Amino acid sequence: MGNVVEAGGFDLAVIGAGSAGFSAAITAADEGKKVALIGHGTIGGTCVNVGCVPSKAMIRAVEPLHVARAAERFDGIEASAGVTDWKAVVAQKQALVDTLRGAKYEDVLPQYEGVTYIEGAAAFAPDGALMVNGGKIAAHKVIIATGSHPHVPDIDGMDGVETLDSTSALALEALPESMMIMGGGFIGVELAQIFARAGVAVTIVTRRGLVPESEPEISTALRGYFEAEGITVLSGLTYERVEQAGGKVDLHVSQDGAGKVISAERLLLATGRVPNSAGMGLSAAGIETDKRGGIVVDEQMRTTREGVYAAGDVTGRDQFVYMAAYGAKIASRNAVADAGMTYDNSVMPSVVFSDPQVASVGMTEAEARGQGIHLVTSVLTLDNVPRALAARDTRGLIKLVAEARSKRLIGAHILAPEGSDSIQTAAMAIKAGMTYDDLGAMIFPYLTTVEGLKLAAQTFEQDVAKLSCCAG
Repeated sequence: MGNVVEAGGFDLAVIGAGSAGFSAAITAADEGKKVALIGHGTIGGTCVNVGCVPSKAMIRAVEPLHVARAAERFDGIEASAGVTDWKAVVAQKQALVDTLRGAKYEDVLPQYEGVTYIEGAAAFAPDGALMVNGGKIAAHKVIIATGSHPHVPDIDGMDGVETLDSTSALALEALPESMMIMGGGFIGVELAQIFARAGVAVTIVTRRGLVPESEPEISTALRGYFEAEGITVLSGLTYERVEQAGGKVDLHVSQDGAGKVISAERLLLATGRVPNSAGMGLSAAGIETDKRGGIVVDEQMRTTREGVYAAGDVTGRDQFVYMAAYGAKIASRNAVADAGMTYDNSVMPSVVFSDPQVASVGMTEAEARGQGIHLVTSVLTLDNVPRALAARDTRGLIKLVAEARSKRLIGAHILAPEGSDSIQTAAMAIKAGMTYDDLGAMIFPYLTTVEGLKLAAQTFEQDVAKLSCCAG
């Protein structure tokens, strides 16, 4: 580790030392190849440092606060919980981040003799040469895996306002009285619930609604559950300007033609992420990017310059850590072994760790109709699922999408407190080409959330209200 530049002999140079970069480097090293892994900034990338790990740790930290408040669902039960030291909560989260960064990144590198770690900002010369720290890195192939960063929306006055992003918000050592979160995607809804459950008055402002890429039934239901927790959700907004004065941030918007001002102590931006592709000389080197800066790749992860590949968030698609690692492994195998592997996201599960969780795989109803597929759908609310009834928590639903003629499943979408633990079953069913009859005939354990998939499959052609608890 350190500022090391070797003049030549690398089979592969990997730019970026996050999840995708490590996946690419390790894959090539396992093939016996000599790899230059080029990192700039904190090793480990977004997921372990400022993304998945810290956010999920904080979601779990505030979960007991909600569970205590929800104890009233059970007769004869009283419970209470509260935040006594938010700084300690944040410190414990950071300790976990530091531990995992060491265990999964820093301590992993010495185990691969074929990997040389180089610290520095990488860029391409017009002739395609890869430069780091003023020196040339000679490598037969290159993989770009530089990740992404939070997007800052172009709103009048934004440059004069102190804002938070997902990184700085999770590092706050003191809770504000109120917070406005701009953006209703997965980052926005997860952070909204963290701070709301910790006692902050949270308002979500969004143009399109909550998790807008999900099924409309899920988006609508989730909004209702958030509002029941005291989170204000304002959608269908047009942003006009933002200003900061007197310890408040004021967002001027129009909604249904009427102007209004939304105020909060802090403004958190959760309007998406932008690929880290600027300043690398990509265009001059013949590496094409799209309008948002995502590096354009084909199904084998090849860019428009021969010998250069890209994977992960920098491509602007499927911004999940497991997809970054998956794509990077394909890029690496293709680069060093000419494996001809192709990227397939057709059965890619996704999870939003809200409560209830939003978990999806395959096509939505709108996507299927857009492809001209003649389809049927099934929607099962959780008040039909014994697990939810026993838990006295029937928030949520399960929606399945299938081809009408063949009955083959092509999409599954779950809104449930434990939805993340059920979606892989649906992914495997879709991957296997199962019909909803097949899924409905399988044996599922009773009083589990995943049993809801069986019931949702049966709902295509049966009234599950007429079944006994384990019938079917």
